[in-house]
Amino acid sequence: MTAPGGALERRYRRLLLAYPRTYRRAHGDELLDVLLEEAGPGRRFPVLREAWGLLAGGLRSRVTHQATGSAWVDGLHLGVTAVAVVNLAALLPYAHRLPLWTLVSALALLAILRGWTRTAFALTLLTGVKAVGLAAGRQAFDVAVLPVPPNPLSGRALFQDSDPLPVAAGYAITLIGLALLAWPRRPVRARSWWWWAAVVPVAWAGPAWLPEDTRYLISLSRMAVEAAAFGLVVAAGHLTRDHRWSLASGIYLLALSCELAWHAEHLGRQHLAYAGILGLLFLAAAFAPLRQRRHCLD
Repeated sequence: MTAPGGALERRYRRLLLAYPRTYRRAHGDELLDVLLEEAGPGRRFPVLREAWGLLAGGLRSRVTHQATGSAWVDGLHLGVTAVAVVNLAALLPYAHRLPLWTLVSALALLAILRGWTRTAFALTLLTGVKAVGLAAGRQAFDVAVLPVPPNPLSGRALFQDSDPLPVAAGYAITLIGLALLAWPRRPVRARSWWWWAAVVPVAWAGPAWLPEDTRYLISLSRMAVEAAAFGLVVAAGHLTRDHRWSLASGIYLLALSCELAWHAEHLGRQHLAYAGILGLLFLAAAFAPLRQRRHCLD
């Protein structure tokens, strides 16, 4: 058996971080003792199969832990969070010109992540009024130089290829979801800080995969984040037999569909392929819990 506090134990403890904190408190020491007991003498690294099993088991445990409470409340909150990430990402490349409103949008996302739905509603409403005004070429609350030039994250002016209606739709979906959560007040869990990691790749205009003269540009970085998120939604729905994940992806897809519908005349094959992939992943997320349930009944 490996000596307590050795290199192998430290590495096992790092792998156990994949499990939720509550699980580690209840079973972490017991599981660690079993792993160390079965380890050969002098071993310093977990075997690959063992490490993979711990990581996969931890992620499975985290997903199962999330599938508690009201499915529709949690799914609505997840969907609102995803749309709020996109709303912040739209402003982030222009933070040097709109520092106040980028900060307000970031605070709105923070309030959503922490479950402060009424505070998030007020901050999102303020940011939405400003954003829609900028998209319409009008000044709301304060004066900004129009068009708003970008920083290296984006090569185009703010809302250069958009319109007030799709911008308003994204904020309206967020506000309606927050209103449903806040009145009457419903308990909402705090979300992971990892949501912040999605903001920059969604905001970044590159790597470019469409011609520069395309009216409606979509970056590969944003596509990668969306495809990965929808893939996780399918896996979570299959694992937990819970529809909260598909509800969240449906809310996000609704906001995205407003963008695509507005630019319908400018969409090419690549746009349609992009929309088709996300649509298929959404259908897979919607049917994954049903297929798993029928399998269990059989």
